[in-house]
Amino acid sequence: MVVMMSFSFQLLLHTIFSLFFFLITTSSSQHSNQFCEAGIGYGESTCGTTSSSSSSSSKLLIKGGTVVNAHHQHLADVYVENGIIVAVQPNIMVGDDVYVIDATGKFVMPGGIDPHTHLAMDALGITTVDDFFSGQAAALAGGTTMNIDFVMPVNGNLTAGFEVYENKAKKSCINSFKFFMAYKGIIMVNDELLLEGLKKCKSLGALAMVHAENGDAVEAGQQKMIELGITGPEGHPLSRPPALEGEATSRAIRLADFVNTPLYVVHVMSIDAMEEIAKARKSGQRVIGEPIASGLALDDSWLWHPDFDTAAKQVPSLVSLYLMSPPIRSKGHDKALQAALATGVLQLVGTDHCTWNSTQKALGIDDFRKIMNGVNGIEERMHVVWDIMVESGQISVIDYVRLTSTECARIFNIYPRKGAILPGSDADIIILNPNSSFEITAKSHHSRSDTNVYEGRKGKGKIEVTIAGGRVVWENNELKVVPGTGKYIEMSPYSYLFDGLDKKDAIYLNSLQAPVKRAKTTT
Repeated sequence: MVVMMSFSFQLLLHTIFSLFFFLITTSSSQHSNQFCEAGIGYGESTCGTTSSSSSSSSKLLIKGGTVVNAHHQHLADVYVENGIIVAVQPNIMVGDDVYVIDATGKFVMPGGIDPHTHLAMDALGITTVDDFFSGQAAALAGGTTMNIDFVMPVNGNLTAGFEVYENKAKKSCINSFKFFMAYKGIIMVNDELLLEGLKKCKSLGALAMVHAENGDAVEAGQQKMIELGITGPEGHPLSRPPALEGEATSRAIRLADFVNTPLYVVHVMSIDAMEEIAKARKSGQRVIGEPIASGLALDDSWLWHPDFDTAAKQVPSLVSLYLMSPPIRSKGHDKALQAALATGVLQLVGTDHCTWNSTQKALGIDDFRKIMNGVNGIEERMHVVWDIMVESGQISVIDYVRLTSTECARIFNIYPRKGAILPGSDADIIILNPNSSFEITAKSHHSRSDTNVYEGRKGKGKIEVTIAGGRVVWENNELKVVPGTGKYIEMSPYSYLFDGLDKKDAIYLNSLQAPVKRAKTTT
């Protein structure tokens, strides 16, 4: 094993580790022009048209809005210089060189942080359609100003995987590792490796993250479905039921407790997994549960329609738009996850954004095991969570900020630089109009995917402005970004989740009453 860099970078066989990305900043090019400059475009091109905008000013005032942080909200102006929030107070007066945005009647909140994405990911020789540019451009249009991505091993080699990502993303700062308990024979870890990985994470102050499904049982379930002649998309959830997610979640929690290290469970999709997290947290164990937007908003009812085209979301040759792992569950799991999020059992919302186009998804038309797993969400998350959780009255606006931004910043040790509207914080800001409406469709989204799992969804609460690094990058339904201007954010180890663990270790050692001193027998 190799340790390198001051951020406690550690190679662990068959695991992946996280890269942390600050999203693309602003340019003066129009929405249609951004992709022309990059040599990549969506639909019809209007290359050559440019416009200047006062939003490129390094000084910015957001006036008259309700500023919302994770613990309070109040009417105030927000003044920004050179990408940093300078002042948050009422009635700030500025000169003519400052770009002013009127936020009267609207909420001014920290930009969203998506803790779980897969951009430019290679799997089985195929690459997701969203790279770091299109995926992060989509994020900005949806109010997310930072995302956490994952480096995948190449042929089981993490060093090679890291080198590939260096070419894609230049630099990294690492304070977490993710372990797959599924995908047997590819990237799955057994209990021995997981246990060793948890120990190493603890020693580094790095957060252990797990994809919790019983990979051995999933493989057996897949074989059972094939033997039964179930080869269509319904074979996917049938082969990996909620019980297998619950079992793996329970096992990971117990192993983390044995080591006495924090645990982060990614994409919690079932009641079974959620209840294991609830029990652990009630006992005082430091476990973080991350539901994702699709698990909160969708169910698997589309799978059971007898018409294949309907099961494929009426896209020709598309086997399954919705397939991901763990699967989107049956009705009831979504509501239970929403309730768990509202009551604090689950702590933040991700997306597991991993997009494929309809042609790539169709590769599993005769065998569900070959379907590329993954759904979109990086652009939709903030709107979907607002509509499902805030508009329904399940959570407050303050809770919304905590669940979509602040708690993620705290967990990954970048608060209050991120996740807050405070003097000294980075100026990653969104302005949400609670009286405006949104509609989600593949025709207008910014992902390169030709489908959208939230197709046709409408709701109230629209993000009208996104500001990243003090620059307006989304305004008047116009995206103003260019490739290569993003930043990496250093994330130090030992977040608040590690506070006091040494004391718990000491209490444990003092309680052992061992080794027992016994008189030696003589012969």
